[in-house]
Amino acid sequence: MIINTANLDAIRVGFSTAFRRGLGQAESEYGQIATTVPSTTRENKYGWLGKLPNLRQWVGPRAVHGIAEHDYAIKNISWELTYGVDRDEIEDDNLGVYEPMFVEAGESVAAQPDLLVWDAAKEGWSRECYDGQNFYDGDHPVLDADGTPYSVSNTDEGGAAPWFLMATGRSLKPYIFQERKKPMFVAKDNPRDSNVFTNKEFMYGVDCRRNVGYGFWQMVFASSQPLTKERYIAARVAIMEMKGDYGRPLGLRPNLLVVSPSNEGPAFDVLKAERDAAGATNTYRNTAELLVSPWLA
Repeated sequence: MIINTANLDAIRVGFSTAFRRGLGQAESEYGQIATTVPSTTRENKYGWLGKLPNLRQWVGPRAVHGIAEHDYAIKNISWELTYGVDRDEIEDDNLGVYEPMFVEAGESVAAQPDLLVWDAAKEGWSRECYDGQNFYDGDHPVLDADGTPYSVSNTDEGGAAPWFLMATGRSLKPYIFQERKKPMFVAKDNPRDSNVFTNKEFMYGVDCRRNVGYGFWQMVFASSQPLTKERYIAARVAIMEMKGDYGRPLGLRPNLLVVSPSNEGPAFDVLKAERDAAGATNTYRNTAELLVSPWLA
């Protein structure tokens, strides 16, 4: 193949098309547990997460509530994936082997939100949320009706495969996927570019800016104890009894049980079986949807 502008343009379009095809093929689950928040700056601040007061009777002037009670921010991170194509491969018209590579690149980029969100879910025992505690923690500070602080737990740590009961019906889900710049296909394929002159290599890649973080810890009960009906019930009660500061009921209703593949069997016993091991009616059947995620393996 002659290396000229027309042929290089055609190659770039072909690689870009293969990449976009890969973007559309990847299956995604993260949207079930994370809210996508668009970003237009280097970072987004979420100080309002810890300050959601109730309506009050309007007597006298309005009581103005600020939104900077907590200094919680999610900083956007730049990501890239770049491939080099040898000039000899283009001259020898040996480009067919590259198409699957760029399809796979598209699938990899499309899967990254899942990778980031599910890593955040797995690592919530060691990563902080808006109140300065780990997302899953036994000492989340809350104020009672009189303004006295007390501790609330959204976890019972153990040594078994983790599972998570979540309330995902609100506009803000338990996890936040923040996107500053969507994936963009780019190329450095001018024959006069230094990479071609020095290394006889044409470069094609993709870059984006994004990150993940945590929303309300009250929306998740995380456990690494064995998944049993009794522990599932306790997790349901814990979420439904969650309160905000000053005794404000949150009205949360858990609706999604998330487990790794190793917990699929116990999860089916809890949510899908018509009867329990003793033959009694399973009164908690279908009280939540079940998501068995390979990302938690």
